[in-house]
Amino acid sequence: MSATAPQAPTKLQLLELLAAIGTAQWRDFATTAAHHGLTATQAKVLAQLDDPLPMRGLAAVLACDASNVTGIVDRLEARALVRRAADPADRRVKNVVATDAGREIIRRVREEMQETHGALDALSDVESTTLYALLDRLRPAAEST
Repeated sequence: MSATAPQAPTKLQLLELLAAIGTAQWRDFATTAAHHGLTATQAKVLAQLDDPLPMRGLAAVLACDASNVTGIVDRLEARALVRRAADPADRRVKNVVATDAGREIIRRVREEMQETHGALDALSDVESTTLYALLDRLRPAAEST
């Protein structure tokens, strides 16, 4: 009796699995953000602000019109979670900068994502390391557009 190697999944199967995991993670992110009085989009903005980002850059990340970003940033600014700052290279450009309170709230959202943390807890250290390496390898191509 000969053992056959498992058949590699198709690209479609991989994409469907990535989409299902991404959807579950996004749902957990949105639910956790709501517990902190944030919409999913507001939390996504905070998650992007490791460094100052121009309003147009946020619009590109959110895949929306720049006019929509203005309202989102206005609401975050009203809660003192972000501030606008002139870009040092071009004072006409307004960068969005996370405040300490904004950085703290997004840290707490990420930390409290129980469903996602629970799913990742199912992996061994070796599996986590392998998954990280694979996703890190895919990331540049996925983000290149």
